[in-house]
Parts: sequence; C-alpha cells; structure tokens
Amino acid sequence: MANSCLHLGGFFISCIGWLCIIIATATNDWVYMCKYGLNTCKKMDELETKGPWENCVVSPGLYHCGSLTQILDLPAYIQTTRALMITGSILGLPAVGMLLMSMPCISLGSETQSSKNKRTILGGVLTLIAAFCGLVSTVWFPIGAHQEHALMSFGFSLYTGWVGTILFLLGGCIFTCCSSESSHSSQSNNRFYYSKQGSGNQPAASSVNHAKSAHV
Repeated sequence: MANSCLHLGGFFISCIGWLCIIIATATNDWVYMCKYGLNTCKKMDELETKGPWENCVVSPGLYHCGSLTQILDLPAYIQTTRALMITGSILGLPAVGMLLMSMPCISLGSETQSSKNKRTILGGVLTLIAAFCGLVSTVWFPIGAHQEHALMSFGFSLYTGWVGTILFLLGGCIFTCCSSESSHSSQSNNRFYYSKQGSGNQPAASSVNHAKSAHV
C-alpha cells in the first residue's frame, strides 16, 4: 500500500514538473534587465525582459517584443537553453507515459513484475535526464544574461523552470529508488520460497533412504 501511494505521488509530481518545464520553455519572462529602478525603467521604456525566444520592452501602456530569429548570431547560452529546454519538454512525454504504465494498478497483459520494474527505472531515468536539461538551462541563462547585460531580477518563467526542475528531480529519484527496492524485495522473497521448498523435500528423501537400509 505504501509503495503504491509513493508511486502515485511520484507520478503526479513528475506531471506537474513536466508542465512547469513546458511553461518555462514557451514563455519569455526569464530575466528583467535595466540599469535603474523598476519604476524609472518603465517610465524611460528601458525595462527589458529576456527569454530564449524574444526580447520584450515593458512600459506603462505598452508591451512589445522582438523575436530572436538570427540563430547563428545568438549567444551560446541562448542556443543551449533552447536546445536543452526543448529536449526536456520532449523527454517528459515518454517519461510520464512509462511512469503511468508502470503504476501498480495498471497491467499490460500477463507481464511480470520484473518487466514493470524495468519500465519504471527507464521512466525515472528519462525524468532525471529532463531534469538535468532544465537545471543547466535555468542556471546558465541568467548567468549569461548578467554577463551580457545589466541583470536586475529574475522573472516568472525562470522561477517556473526551477520548480519544474526540482519536481522532476524528486519524481525521478522516487521512481528509481522505489523500483530498485521492489526488485530487491521480490528477489529475496523468491529465494526464501525456493529455499523453503528445498528444505521441505529433504526429510522425504532421508525417510526413503532409511526405509531402504532397514529393508536390507
């Protein structure tokens, strides 16, 4: 029962983390850049938000963005963030699907518990890889933006990426640890069963040998 609840909790945590990674990938409020205070930058139309896809300027009555279309001219941190965030978002789909099909309440035909444990481990590994992609992106992007411009604060998209990365890491650790523990416990139960069966057959063999000797 506890193992089933842990699997269910890890699945929902991974789903929420995946949604956060997708939201962070699709939005552009990663960092706010300005040399002055927030209100002063808005009045001077110098408050700029930067993301992997667009640069936007925020003013009291206007919010206009410019797409970053020159891929070869972009800094390395923007190109890397794009690639890693897209990779993490794509890997989240098979990872969540495998974790869903490895739930204790779902069975695919007459599969064994070992095959389900292998699928659980594979889903957990994919989740950890997606979390690593989000971790590198959400750490490297603000560092690169600060080195290129005057970084003032972090944005909503960056916080969302951090939350998704943490949830992905937690969900992947839960599934990999649970699957390994369950496989070890099943192996120990099988060994106990076979040892018990072997010990039960020994008295019968000894009694037959004793009867033969008495007959002779």
